[in-house]
Amino acid sequence: MRDAEAASELAAALLDWYDRHARQMPWRVGPAARARGVRPDPYRVWLSEIMLQQTTVAAVKSYFEVFTSRWPTVHDLAAAEDAEVMAAWAGLGYYARARNLLKCARTVVERHGGVFPEDPEALRALPGIGPYTTAALSSIAFDLPETVVDGNVERVIARLRDVHMPLPAAKAELTARAEELTPKTRPGDYAQAIMDLGATICTPRKPACGLCPWQASCAGRLNGTHLDLPKKLPKKRKPTRLGFAYVARRVDGALLVETRPDEGLLGGTLGWPGSDWTEEAPQEAPPIRAEWTAQDGEARHTFTHFHLRLTVLTALVPMDRTPARGTFVDAAAFDPDAMPTVMRKVWALAKGAAGQSQAKRRTS
Repeated sequence: MRDAEAASELAAALLDWYDRHARQMPWRVGPAARARGVRPDPYRVWLSEIMLQQTTVAAVKSYFEVFTSRWPTVHDLAAAEDAEVMAAWAGLGYYARARNLLKCARTVVERHGGVFPEDPEALRALPGIGPYTTAALSSIAFDLPETVVDGNVERVIARLRDVHMPLPAAKAELTARAEELTPKTRPGDYAQAIMDLGATICTPRKPACGLCPWQASCAGRLNGTHLDLPKKLPKKRKPTRLGFAYVARRVDGALLVETRPDEGLLGGTLGWPGSDWTEEAPQEAPPIRAEWTAQDGEARHTFTHFHLRLTVLTALVPMDRTPARGTFVDAAAFDPDAMPTVMRKVWALAKGAAGQSQAKRRTS
C-alpha cells in the first residue's frame, strides 16, 4: 500500500507541474483545455507520433502543419496520391513511416469508417503501429491508463529509480518501473507530462534538478549517480558504404529521375538513378549512354546503420537518347525539395560543381 501511495503522490506532483509548464504543441490539447472537456483528435495524435519516431519535435512541427493543412482528416490523407505524400515527407527521414502512414490511413477508412479504434488491440493491428504508438494513442487520444515509454521516459525512470543496467537490456525493467507510476486518473496528461519532464528538465546533459517536481524522490540524484544514467552499451562502429549517383540533364533542360522501389531504404521516394551502395568498390551503373563527368567532392550522408559516400556524375544528353531506367521530367516541374536529404545533397553538388575544370571524365 505504501508503494502505491508513493506512486500516486509522484504522479500527482508531476501532473501539478505539467499543469503549469506543459509545452505547447500544434498537435496537443493542453491540460486546461482537457479540463474543459476538449478531447484530442486521434488523427492528429497518431500523425504526430508517427512523425516523432526517431525525430525531434523541432523538426516535426513544420511537417505536421503542412500535412494537417493539406490533409486535415484521415479521410483526406487516405485519398491522397502516394507521390504527393512522399514528396511532402521528403527530408523527414525513415521513409517506411510515410509508406505505413498511407497504409494505416487507408485501413482506418476502409475497416473502421475513418474512426481510430479505442481498443488497444485493434490499434496494434493497424499498419505501422507498434507497442509504443499503441500506448501513446491509447493514453493521449483516449485517456486509457497505458504506459508510454520513449527515450525521455527511460532516462527519467533510470534516474528516479537509480537503475544501472545498461540499455537496451534495461528496457523491460524501465517499462515495468514506469508502469508502476502510471495513474488511472488523467493518464493522457501524465504520459505527456513525463515526456515533457525528460525533454525540458531531466535532460541528458546538465539536468535542471532544482526545478524537477521529483527531485526529493530521485534515487539517482540522492546517490549522486544521476548524471551517469541511463547507462548504455557502447555503440557499434558504423560501416561506410560507397556508390554512384547520376544526374543527367537533357538539352531541353529536363532531368532524369526515378522513383525508388517501395521496399528498402528510401523506398517510394523520388531520387537520382544510381548504383548499389556497397562497402567494397561499387559497380558503375549509368542509367543512360552519355559522357559522364565525375564531380569533385562527394555527397555524404549518415543513416541509422551506416555512413554513405556518393560519387556524383553529371551528363548532358541529346533529345533522342532513351534511358535504360528512370524518366525525364521538365525543368519547370522538377522540385528538389520533393527528394530525400541525401538526394538533395547530390543535386547541390551537381549544380555547384558543374563546369569545374578539374573534373574527370568517364564515358559509358
